Amino acid sequence: MGPLLSGALRGDVPPQIRRVWKLRRRTVEDIAARDIAVQEAVDEGRMPQPLPLAPASETDASPQPMPDRPERFTMAAFRLAALGLALVLAVGLTMVRLLVGGPPSLAELRAQSGVDSWPVLTVGVKDDQYGTAYHDPATDIWSGFDIDIAYMIAEDLGFGRDRVKFYGMESEDRARMQATDENGARVPVKMVIASYSITKDREDMAGVTFSQAYLYTEQSVITLKGHKAVSSLEDLRGQDVCTLSTSTSEAAPKQFGANVFRKNRVRECFAMLDKGEVDAVSTDAAILAGWQAKFPKKYEHWDLGLDPTEAWGVNVGENPALKKLVDITLYRSYRDSRDDRWEKAYENNLQVEVAENGTTPIAVAEQPRVVRPDVRELPWEDLLQ
Repeated sequence: MGPLLSGALRGDVPPQIRRVWKLRRRTVEDIAARDIAVQEAVDEGRMPQPLPLAPASETDASPQPMPDRPERFTMAAFRLAALGLALVLAVGLTMVRLLVGGPPSLAELRAQSGVDSWPVLTVGVKDDQYGTAYHDPATDIWSGFDIDIAYMIAEDLGFGRDRVKFYGMESEDRARMQATDENGARVPVKMVIASYSITKDREDMAGVTFSQAYLYTEQSVITLKGHKAVSSLEDLRGQDVCTLSTSTSEAAPKQFGANVFRKNRVRECFAMLDKGEVDAVSTDAAILAGWQAKFPKKYEHWDLGLDPTEAWGVNVGENPALKKLVDITLYRSYRDSRDDRWEKAYENNLQVEVAENGTTPIAVAEQPRVVRPDVRELPWEDLLQ
């Protein structure tokens, strides 16, 4: 054992040697602490992984390129990610509302109404009103404005003309949704399109559900040729007037002192007029105009100058889903400039009667405004198609 080592064991090492040993010990500790700090920085991503030292024989004198620093997750990137997540959530919630919540879709309305299970569409109409709804027994042909409106609705519901069955009905049966077949048997119908005016009292009746209006007209009066001019209901005071039962035209003549006779079919009123049993027939102008146009030499059609407007609607009974489907057809016809079915129905049935009716208005030659039905459209659907 050398003297220095033996002296260290005895504790009598010279002070100079002790200082050197102390400096060497601190240097080793510093290096170890630095290596630990570097490794922690690498682990946390704040420093790249150090490259291993190459052997001296393989070391190149030129400096080696440092690898790129990893990108840090900045606040801008965080905000962009949050915005993307919000957009995804918004789209997801919108799709949920479209597919699940809110008003019914077209497919749901069809299922609720039951239209897809009907082999034919049965429609109650009038059968003795020239220009609005008339059945020719000789040819078995139905014609008129109401008939064309029925075909328009049937088309959108998926029924061809050969699958639409019309039944004549009396005025008092329109609320009951009951018609009569060719054998006189009672037949229930799916909808009523029979010059049926929309009123609050009727809407409050059980079994009556109106569509939105499809025609505006007004009340007027017809007399035989040679009758004294009629310019108001006052001119009919004390006279006998025939009108349709349960119609909105009944109250006005009574108010002005006329004697009112009620019939279920307008042809019955004209039969009384022809026989001289009544002095006049009063009901909606669109109905009377057809009779005037058919027999222009026999009758005279008078404008009463009344303010109230008659708004005709489709009665679908206790089937609110069918009401919406009918309203969709009326909305398409009203909004879509390419859809001229209503205009053709008016031109072919009512406009052609103008010449024989002179200055007496028949109906408004423009489809009534239709409010868009509350229906859920999927992104790929178009209510106007």
